[in-house]
Amino acid sequence: MPTRFTIEPLVIPEAPGAAGWSDFEAANAVRNVCEAAAYGTDDLALRAEERLPMWINTEFEPRHGLIARMDDAVVGRAVVDTLADPASKHAWLEVLVRPEARGLGIGAVLADAIEQLAHDDGRSTFIVYAASPDAPGPRLDAPTGFGSVPLENTEVRFLLARGYRLEQLNRGSRLALPADPEALSRLEADTAAHAASDYDAVTWIGSTPAQFRADMAHLHTRMSTDAPTAGLEEPEDVWTVERIDAEDATRASADLVPVTAAAVHRVSGALVAFSTTFVSPDSARAITQDDTLVLREHRGHRLGTLVKLANLRAVEVAFPGRPSIITFNAEENRPMLDVNEAMGFVPIGYEGAWRRDA
Repeated sequence: MPTRFTIEPLVIPEAPGAAGWSDFEAANAVRNVCEAAAYGTDDLALRAEERLPMWINTEFEPRHGLIARMDDAVVGRAVVDTLADPASKHAWLEVLVRPEARGLGIGAVLADAIEQLAHDDGRSTFIVYAASPDAPGPRLDAPTGFGSVPLENTEVRFLLARGYRLEQLNRGSRLALPADPEALSRLEADTAAHAASDYDAVTWIGSTPAQFRADMAHLHTRMSTDAPTAGLEEPEDVWTVERIDAEDATRASADLVPVTAAAVHRVSGALVAFSTTFVSPDSARAITQDDTLVLREHRGHRLGTLVKLANLRAVEVAFPGRPSIITFNAEENRPMLDVNEAMGFVPIGYEGAWRRDA
């Protein structure tokens, strides 16, 4: 007899414990189980309480979800993220099925349903980031010339069969804490020799200071255009001061503390680079490295190293005892990978970035 399962909308609860909470928590567990299986570590796990505010506060980042239920258990989930601009044609999709429920057709039905939701919303360029654990055998090269995925992996065959094409490889990396003090000292000396005369580092913990909000909005907008995206051709995502405030409020309600370091250009007084991490109050949890960017016109001055070191120093002082920092970078982004490797980050796995034009 064919396995029976249902696909349902993911109901977003108003608060932890409210109506829909058990399904929301189970859907988040699907994500954590799949990430742990793909990367061999629980460092990427997120608590449902941390994710809920990102699902409630969607004015600037619209998001919809589906769940797959089998025998009264949530065994899969699918998510579509879009830009707030209704004219944008891009949608970012995710389909995950618990390992024990794979091979039953659940992923294909979830994918059909989430793609249809995106299509109904007027989106026609689909982007998928899918973890690809290493495996022997033939490989599919990224067209960037940097990295490849195992051709026989289930997720690779699944995406190829659905008409997606591989565009880019992203590397997941882990820095064990505390970091090597000698390595950091060498990097700081090198950075001072290149950036000391023109740039200063500033750091803050928590919400963005008022005097930096406009600059941070500009930097986040440029993050969508200046970071390498290969053939994904991801669109500009415009940030405003209001969006910075909303993001700060969302993170605060998620009980995640942002730690931000930025580089100030002395001549203009503007922020021209930044790096942000998010820290859980739970000292056993890994720290999440979020965006790091140096504006194109200010590259070549070790500013990526400057802001990442300043961020790390702030984290180690304010939040001692954390086990690690996790970050993701495009495999062709050699300047940033050079910084990470010099700091002591080591690869933990890779994800393919795929595109389909519907």
